[in-house]
Amino acid sequence: MTSFGSHPDRTGRDMFAEAGLAALEDAGVPAADVDELFYGNFVGTLSEGQGHQGPLMAEALGTTAPSRRIESACASSGVAVRDAVRAIRSGEADVVVAGGMERMTNMGTAGATKGLAGAADDLYEVRSGVTFPGAYALMARAYFDEYGGSHEDLAHIAVKNHDNALVNDHAHLQQEITVEDALGAPEIASPFTLYDSCPISDGASALVLTSPEYADEHGLDANVAITGAGHGGDTMALHDRQSLSRTPATRDAAEEAYDDAGIEPSDIAIAEVHDCFTIAEVLALEALGLYSHGEAIGAARRGETRRDGELPVNLSGGLKAKGHPVGATGAAQVAAIATLLDGTHPRADAVDDDATIGVAQNAGGTVASATVHVLEVME
Repeated sequence: MTSFGSHPDRTGRDMFAEAGLAALEDAGVPAADVDELFYGNFVGTLSEGQGHQGPLMAEALGTTAPSRRIESACASSGVAVRDAVRAIRSGEADVVVAGGMERMTNMGTAGATKGLAGAADDLYEVRSGVTFPGAYALMARAYFDEYGGSHEDLAHIAVKNHDNALVNDHAHLQQEITVEDALGAPEIASPFTLYDSCPISDGASALVLTSPEYADEHGLDANVAITGAGHGGDTMALHDRQSLSRTPATRDAAEEAYDDAGIEPSDIAIAEVHDCFTIAEVLALEALGLYSHGEAIGAARRGETRRDGELPVNLSGGLKAKGHPVGATGAAQVAAIATLLDGTHPRADAVDDDATIGVAQNAGGTVASATVHVLEVME
């Protein structure tokens, strides 16, 4: 992956080339062997005026392999990874590059906010003035009403994820904050303040996925594998949902991924979850079955999801501090779990020596789309 941050002078193809070529080099796979490219992107037609990005990004990697751009809002490259897994398992491909890119800081805050709002229901939400800070604030208030909790609980999540990002040179915000900083920051949408929200980021990420047969034939040492993949959906608009405090798209994706991998939630040692806003980490942990409903709100405050806790969550810094270049996020989460499990991530020292299973959860919009991937260390 590239560093995530503000790169308004870089082009999307330049950033994806950096990530994709690095992934190919790391894998020891030549571009000529790539069978397909699955590429996630959300607002590229707005931020760069560039459609038909699939072949453009394939060309940046030195290949003319068949390619497609996948758009599923913030879950775009999560869906790209899942489609890559399915393509390889079907036997149609042996080598697939899956990843994504987003360039948003050049749009300015107002432009990026408007572009991102397109992941909500235009007719019933966007035209009423709903943006994503407001939508997730509604979900947070609904959660507090149903289960309890406070803004201070959310502040502990922000502090934890900022702390995790301090040693991650790819992170957008390598900045330590306190609970007091989070609580006292400017209000964005009650109960959220500035530090409850992820930054607007630029960046790219890429993975090289191969079949076991290709890896064996070419002597590749792939010590971490994706053993489970799931994809879930929900209604687009919040007003059509039975509950604002639960995310069934993540629940369904998790159940599919766990069944695929043959694991239970209790087997999971680490997690990267989609914390575009602090409440989203809570909702994800509960939908993943890692906490009962109403219990995850206090997990960071109790220390359970910190890097020295029982279940470290978002050791990369999460979207909150690592950053959220929308189309790149899902693949970057999978990359984080892979490198945490194989010991090459800067926060790998927080992973128990006997940890073998991690999970990555990526969400689109107000979790109208979600993907879950299970990664395991291979013996």
